[in-house]
Amino acid sequence: MRFGILPRSLAGRTILMLLAGFMLVQILGLGVHTVTQVKLARIEQQREIATQDVIIYRHIAATPPAQRAEAMASEPIPSGDSITLSDTPPPPTTTFQLPLPARQIIRASIIGYGIPMQLRPHGLELRGIGHPLRYVISFALPDGAPLMDRSGTPALPTPKGVPPQVPPHIWLTITSPITTPHPWRSPEFGAAFIVMTVLGAIMIFWAVRQLLVPVKTLAQAAERLGRDVANAPDLPETGPEELVTAAIAFNTMASRIRRFVEDRTFMLTAIGHDLRTPITRLKLRAEYMEDDEQRVKMLADLDEMEAMVAATLAFGRDVTNSEAATRIDLPSLLRTILDEAGDGAPDQADSLAYQGPDHLAIKARPLSLKRALVNLVNNALKYGDAARITLIPKDAGMVNITIEDNGPGIPNSHIETVFEPFRRLETSRNRETGGSGLGLSIARNIIRAHGGDILLQNAANGGLKVSVTLPV
Repeated sequence: MRFGILPRSLAGRTILMLLAGFMLVQILGLGVHTVTQVKLARIEQQREIATQDVIIYRHIAATPPAQRAEAMASEPIPSGDSITLSDTPPPPTTTFQLPLPARQIIRASIIGYGIPMQLRPHGLELRGIGHPLRYVISFALPDGAPLMDRSGTPALPTPKGVPPQVPPHIWLTITSPITTPHPWRSPEFGAAFIVMTVLGAIMIFWAVRQLLVPVKTLAQAAERLGRDVANAPDLPETGPEELVTAAIAFNTMASRIRRFVEDRTFMLTAIGHDLRTPITRLKLRAEYMEDDEQRVKMLADLDEMEAMVAATLAFGRDVTNSEAATRIDLPSLLRTILDEAGDGAPDQADSLAYQGPDHLAIKARPLSLKRALVNLVNNALKYGDAARITLIPKDAGMVNITIEDNGPGIPNSHIETVFEPFRRLETSRNRETGGSGLGLSIARNIIRAHGGDILLQNAANGGLKVSVTLPV
């Protein structure tokens, strides 16, 4: 299954997957960091509230009882806090017990603040209240009776030298709002997250590009080998062990392909050389035949055999053609081909036409390209009585050449098979009509060696349309 959201390139897909994984790790890390920050912020809030409450307690506890109401009114307290004095702490029915970690942190902060012995509270209640959530910290002032637990023993040890108090407890209760920590409010937090994400993305892009360079190099080498088997350079056998192994295997494969092509070319050359001599002898002997009709037929057959041998040798040579590529003017080449075709068939000169730009430079092997186009034009004239060439520059550095004729076209089932060597739709073996069956094979080999291709299509209004694409 192929999803439309995935990039087409391997590099794009790899970068996308690594970025997705990196973002997932970032989000998980952010979640863990947020939970930790919330816990730390909650602990810091509890310590801060405990410290500010014990400071308020010290002020009130050090104030004479008659002046405590006035001291409470003038006590600077944070916004949202409240202070009350009562003979009992808030009842359990309206409050809830704080979690043990919160109680431990608040109690340790109060005790660790350092309260003078004579001001130490005789009781301490740590609770919470909801709607809205608030901390409720109640201190038993030291001038009241000691706080007892259910067993009748003091809940907090009485400081040495301080006698037990008879009067009932006087409780100072301070309520403080429980605010929700916001760990993301810090600008440094957001900036650090963005910087880490950007740096991680840059590293992913760089690493993927570096890792996929050998893959791109291998693809380019394979393309060069497909275009020009004889002259394609070998891959450098350097780098990591895996790349060296792949380069060695590719170079070995390329060497075997070259050897196979060379062996085939040598075989074709040998066959052609060996056949030319007996064909020449037969032609000489045929000249001395007394029967004129048989002599003409034999010479025609020998001419056809000679043409087939020449075409076969040409087909083999085109595979290993080493002609250098150069910049040529394609419209000039096409017009030259049409002029030469008109000179060879004056009665069909009116059926030859060119349409396209006056000048368009491309890089090609001139002789090979001309031969391929000549084969296509000759086929159009031979089987379609016309050759109308249209040249259209295309995007992505390609040009398109179309050759249209007025012939009957080709059955759709044979559109591809006509490119096979020695495959002809006309089976008479008449050299004037059927040819040797190598023209289209030679043309496609040459065009593909240039990095292009040939496609055949039956035109809607009749005739055959040959489309040739070439890189600029």
